[in-house]
Amino acid sequence: MFNMSPSGLSNATEMPPGSWNYTSRHQEAVNSTASSRPTFGEDITKHRTVQIMLITAYSLIILLGLLGNALVIYMIVLYRNMRTVTNYFIANLALADLMVDTMCLPFTLAYTLLDEWKFGAVLCHMLPYAQALSVHVSILTLTVIALERYRCIVFHLGQRLTTCASFTVIGLTWASGAILAVPLAIFREYRYEDIAYINLRIAVCSEKWPHGTNRDAIIYSLSMLLLQYVLPLSIITYAYVCIWMKLKNHVSPSSRSDSVYRRRNTTKMLALVVLVFAVCWLPFHMFQLASDLDLVLNFKEYKLLYTVFHIVAMCSTFTNPLLYGWMNQNYRNGFLMFFRCEHKPDTIHPEGSFRTRSLRGLIANGHNTGQQPTPV
Repeated sequence: MFNMSPSGLSNATEMPPGSWNYTSRHQEAVNSTASSRPTFGEDITKHRTVQIMLITAYSLIILLGLLGNALVIYMIVLYRNMRTVTNYFIANLALADLMVDTMCLPFTLAYTLLDEWKFGAVLCHMLPYAQALSVHVSILTLTVIALERYRCIVFHLGQRLTTCASFTVIGLTWASGAILAVPLAIFREYRYEDIAYINLRIAVCSEKWPHGTNRDAIIYSLSMLLLQYVLPLSIITYAYVCIWMKLKNHVSPSSRSDSVYRRRNTTKMLALVVLVFAVCWLPFHMFQLASDLDLVLNFKEYKLLYTVFHIVAMCSTFTNPLLYGWMNQNYRNGFLMFFRCEHKPDTIHPEGSFRTRSLRGLIANGHNTGQQPTPV
């Protein structure tokens, strides 16, 4: 729950990561601390240089996130040999990140620059809900990917989930995310608020909890911190540590040098997934927790710090395609073919594979190895 008040003129509480709640927390808080808050002229985010930097940062994240996640989904839809259970989960993760890029970041940037909720009463309820939903789905999907790999590698289960089962799991992630995000759609109000000491009237989209106090907001914020960061990160870390130990200590007699190489790359990728997730979100969560405890709300540069930590957290929306895509040879080859505009029939046909062309070339030259294209 992000409560970001105009130019630092009102307090903030935590929202689910990746979303903004455009409001003041309590009018009495505004009145009691008005004298210590900066004025519009003192707000560093009003400086043109800072605004250009913020626009550039958010624009790059949006563009990279849209391009990377759209390409991931494109590859999985286009090529039949990419339609595996793991890739279905990766596509779901990419879809959730696309929601963040389209339904969170543009509005975040607009609110940072405009300092007022300009999007009406309906979006006041719908946008925070959609933003929280996308983040829940993203984190749940990361956890599902880790648990599926843990199940197959640690327990040597050759039978992976079926396509039907994988889509059922994906549906459950969206259903769970929708339920967890419901409070953000219910406990809200759209209203106009007067800031008397600067003679300003602004539209705000604020939380409105049942008891009218900050206690419920803090409880929800801490619950989301546990469910969106601590618990999933613990599960993911445990799963990947177990996978790494299994791959390190167990070598099949039939293993070849290329399989050992692939295992090492997989272990590196899994470690990077956990590291990037933790590094991107930890500063933001810590700052949000400090805000809930009223430890940083009176900082002169509170708004700028909040925005910087939010930008760092949102970087995860375009690093995921890099980690799941560029570190996998199949994705890498497909991306290179896309950017090279190599749109030949056997590379763009829905039933084809981007590795089919090279394989057919070997066959035509009399060098059939008998090996099929390697799926992810």
